[in-house]
Amino acid sequence: MPAHRLPRLTSLRPFEYPGYFAVWVGALISNIGTWMETVAMGVYVTQTTGKAEWTGAIVALSFLPAVVLAPVGGALADRFDRRAYAGLGTLLQAALAAVLMVLAFRGQLSVPVIGVISFLNGCVSTLTYPAFSALLAELVPPEDLHLSTSLNSAQFNLGRIMGPTLAAVVLQAGGPAWALLANTLSFFAVLVALWRVVPPARDANARREPLWDGIRRGITVARDDEDISLVLVATFFVAALVAPFIGLVPVFAIRELGQGAAATSLLVTCQGAGAVTAALCVGTLAELFGQRKLRGYAATTIAVLSGVYWLAPTLQVAAVCIFFLGANYLVLMSSLSASCQNRVPRELQARMGSLYSMVLGAGYSLGVWFQGALADRMQLRFVTIASSAIFLALVLTTRLLKPARFENELLPQADVQPFSDSAH
Repeated sequence: MPAHRLPRLTSLRPFEYPGYFAVWVGALISNIGTWMETVAMGVYVTQTTGKAEWTGAIVALSFLPAVVLAPVGGALADRFDRRAYAGLGTLLQAALAAVLMVLAFRGQLSVPVIGVISFLNGCVSTLTYPAFSALLAELVPPEDLHLSTSLNSAQFNLGRIMGPTLAAVVLQAGGPAWALLANTLSFFAVLVALWRVVPPARDANARREPLWDGIRRGITVARDDEDISLVLVATFFVAALVAPFIGLVPVFAIRELGQGAAATSLLVTCQGAGAVTAALCVGTLAELFGQRKLRGYAATTIAVLSGVYWLAPTLQVAAVCIFFLGANYLVLMSSLSASCQNRVPRELQARMGSLYSMVLGAGYSLGVWFQGALADRMQLRFVTIASSAIFLALVLTTRLLKPARFENELLPQADVQPFSDSAH
């Protein structure tokens, strides 16, 4: 459907900008392929090793590079042409997917190989994502940045809905190699979309800033801004204590619920459906409550919903629970991400996005591996519910100590003091 014919919902307003709409569609097609690969490899590792620790470790390897490389990716994205930079990263990801596909068709797939490819893909993704995120921010006006972030999360979760469903069919009919083939081909949709986009002109002075100075400047700005610092701390704890529910879905479906690949796909799909539903409503909710109050409510309720999900006795109950958990997760994370970028001028948005990715990657890789490792030595439900309870305690403590951070709205971008080249 053409962007200009979409319903006039507040949450869909970024679709009125053709460049944003084109990149959004291309990313959706790519993410469908990515989720086909994710489900196929998650089931393969879980069934091959029988260990939650291995499943968590493979997921962690794809996020671990963000701990070191995210600030570099952000500085590079603010230094070079973002469209070309994102296109190069997409080509490298397609090449890695192709290697995995060829190995699968030749019967040479193994858990160590999957781990190496996951790590390399994580490196490329970490270096590329800040450029992609900042490019999307350039394609909409500042007042629609939160909406564009939510819709970007929505397309990711639409892929989460469609990809696992297709993966279940493909795995049943032909095995993991065909799911990997679909993922390899899907990257070309992003390349076509990037080729069609004409981003706004960049400030030439931003490209001449030395790389290390650019990294240091981004870190300094984040450190000195109390709102950004609090958002990054919150992101780490969400990623470490709650978000592992995403990577441990195969373990929960297979070990706790006694199901298989179809159940894994169902749970992943339901999480995506919840996220997409939330993306359609997040604009209205933000206008009703304000972004900061909405973020506070989402941070409080996500721990409760996470605990209820892990207590689910049957697949049907778990599917319903993860739908609402996925919705809550999107509202919270899109708000945290947009808050980082809204606090700074456009020239620093990629660097703020990269710091957000770094903290998210560090927390998630640590949390999904550690919770998986503990689940092999203790009961999975006990480990995950305890993690959710710890997060809830942290949120309630923060609300008591810093109530204003949950009530007062963030300053708009225009009110943020501009940063000169000497700010670092």
